[in-house]
Amino acid sequence: HQDSYIVNVCDYAMMGMASVGLLNWSLTDLDRFSSLEDIDVTADGTPILRVFICVVYSVVCAVGLVGNLLVLFFIRVKQERKKSRINFFVLNLAVTDFQFVLTLPFWAVDTALDFSWPFGDAMCKIISSVTVMNMYASVFFLTAMSVTRYWSVASSLKDRTRQKSCSAKWICVVLWVSATFATAPTSIFSTVTNVAGEKLCLLKFPDGQYWLAVYHLQKIIFAFVLPMAIVSVSYIMLLRFIRNRSMKTNTKRTSQVTKSVTIVVLSFFLCWMPNHAITFWGVLVKLNAVHWDKSYYIVHTYVFPVTVCLAHANSCLNPVIYCLMREEFRKKLKDLLYRKSACYGSSYPCAVKPPGLSSLNDRKTARTVIIKR
Repeated sequence: HQDSYIVNVCDYAMMGMASVGLLNWSLTDLDRFSSLEDIDVTADGTPILRVFICVVYSVVCAVGLVGNLLVLFFIRVKQERKKSRINFFVLNLAVTDFQFVLTLPFWAVDTALDFSWPFGDAMCKIISSVTVMNMYASVFFLTAMSVTRYWSVASSLKDRTRQKSCSAKWICVVLWVSATFATAPTSIFSTVTNVAGEKLCLLKFPDGQYWLAVYHLQKIIFAFVLPMAIVSVSYIMLLRFIRNRSMKTNTKRTSQVTKSVTIVVLSFFLCWMPNHAITFWGVLVKLNAVHWDKSYYIVHTYVFPVTVCLAHANSCLNPVIYCLMREEFRKKLKDLLYRKSACYGSSYPCAVKPPGLSSLNDRKTARTVIIKR
């Protein structure tokens, strides 16, 4: 039954399962699979795990689409002339996460079909490239936002809106170009390969083991280690600045900022660290620094796909963390929900606001005036 367990062990070598920790297996790893009996493990297609993955992908896709569309709506439509560098980064972050979740239905179908890619070689390259590019872009924008938050507070620049907006645009261009450049190996080497009669969407380097290890190593460094270090340092400096300077007497404000920063850093770390840790283990095995054994096989077969789902979940968490935690966005969401629900019991069309009730703030103002009278 060698062919059957080769395909089963390859289950998580597909781009879909490894779109964040891209292809921890290479075709040269197949030579090791004949030793499964030697390490006393039984190959398993894990249909329950595949169902779980499909459900997670579907939920993340639905929540991510709604959440990121709301962010785009509030920032692009409702912000009017109010612009800031941080909002511009949040806008780009929402775009990257929105594009990312659009690829999840393809990976869900791939998973449901027992990781057999049905969309052809061109779509393999396109979907794989879009997935990886937006993974990089998302991390880059999260990092840029952490630096911007510290810089905006520390420098207290308030009257240079045009300059800030212009520089923010150039920073975004640089980040998008960097993400595109980092995605180049995926665009070049991703292909549909026939393995044991199954068409798999794989990343196939000329010298599989070494270059795949190098690819993963640079991804770990530039998509996790460096961003995590920059995010941590930026927020630590921000907290120190707030506690030691102008806000040191405002304990409530300090507590709110501390809570927000803690959630941001922990969510980034917890969503990405497990996936990159297992990926790094795979790098060590490919470089023959660590022995390929039973534990490695079990972790990559059963644990690694769960870490990929966790990393994917970051795309629907970002709108919650970076928008719904901000009071201005919560007010806008409440106002939107209030007006939509009021439409059902109102004689006015949904597109038309009742006289004198243009917004939630207007209603509060009107109520205050009535009380005073």
